Amino acid sequence: MAIQLLFLGLLAASCLDIIESQNVGVCYGMLGNNLPTPPQVVTLYNSRNIKRMRVYDPNQAVLQALRGSNIEVMLGVPNSDLQYVAASRENAGDWVKRNVRDYSPGARFRYIAVGNEVKPSDTTLARLVHPALTNVQEAIAFHGLKDQIKVSTAVDTTLIGVNFPPSQGAFSGDVRSYIDPIIGFLVDIKAPLLLNIYTYFGYASNPRDISLAYATFTSPGVVVQDGANGYQNLFDAMIDMVYSALEKAGGASLEIVVSETGWPSDGAFGATPDNARAFYTNVVRHVSQGTPKRPGKAIETYLFAMFDENNKEPQLEKNFGVFYPNQQPKYQLSF
Repeated sequence: MAIQLLFLGLLAASCLDIIESQNVGVCYGMLGNNLPTPPQVVTLYNSRNIKRMRVYDPNQAVLQALRGSNIEVMLGVPNSDLQYVAASRENAGDWVKRNVRDYSPGARFRYIAVGNEVKPSDTTLARLVHPALTNVQEAIAFHGLKDQIKVSTAVDTTLIGVNFPPSQGAFSGDVRSYIDPIIGFLVDIKAPLLLNIYTYFGYASNPRDISLAYATFTSPGVVVQDGANGYQNLFDAMIDMVYSALEKAGGASLEIVVSETGWPSDGAFGATPDNARAFYTNVVRHVSQGTPKRPGKAIETYLFAMFDENNKEPQLEKNFGVFYPNQQPKYQLSF
C-alpha cells in the first residue's frame, strides 16, 4: 500500500508539471548582441521542457530552427508589417505563405499576433490593425490552417480607463472605436485576446497603494475584496479587470491569453533578483488555478523574456531574462 501511495503521489506531481508546462511559455526576444544561436535556443527550450514560445517577427533562422521541435509558437506580425498585410488580401496571403505555410507542419504555429501594443492614438498604425487581422485570418483559412492557428492582437492595460475594483474594469471611452471592432472580430472567430500585463509597473509606479507582496504573489491573505471575489495578488486583479472591460464591450465570451508578463532583476526601483525570482516562481505555480472571476480555468501565460537583452533601452529593459545569454538559468523555474 505504501508503495502504491508513493507511486500515486509521484504520478500526481508529474501531472502537475505537465499542466504547468502546458500553460506557461516564454517570449524569445532577440535584441542582444551576445545571445545564443536560434538552434541553441530551441535546444534550450526543449531541454528545459518549455513547450511554447512567442517570437515577435518572422525571423527565418528561428522558424527554420523550430522545424521538428514540437514547440508551439506565437508568431508576431510586427507593427512594421501592418501596412503591408492590411493593404490587401494578396499581401496577407504572401506574408502567411512565406512565414507560416512554408514552415508548416514542421513548425507548430498556435497563434498569429497581428501587431503588438498598438496605441489607439497612433493614427498611422491603429487604423491598420482590424483590416490586418481580417486579411491574415482569410490567408490562414486559404492555406487550410484556420483550425490550427488563432489570429489575434496583443494589447496592454493602458486601454483600460476604469481599473478598480476589478469588477468595474472598463475600456476608456476614447479607445472604444479602436478596440470594439477587434473584440467583434475575436468573438466571431472564437480567438482569445492577447494581453501584456506587468504587475511590476503597477507596483513601481504606486508602491504606497500596491504592496510588493501583492505584486509578487506573496501576500498571506486577501488584499482586495470585490463583492464575492477576494484578490490575493495583482496579477489576477489585472486579468479580471480586463475580463470586466470585455464584458461591457460585447466580449464576454472571450478568453485572455497573457502574451507577456515579467519582472526585471536590475535597473530601476524594485528591480532586484529576489523580487524577480519571487514573481516568476509564483506566476508559474499560479496560472493553472485561474482567477477569482474564472476559477479553475488555467491562464495560458508567456513569461517575458527568455534572455537579458543588452541592446534594449532603458537599463531596466535589459534585465527581464529568466536565463542569462550564456544559457544558464537566472532562477530555478519548474516548467
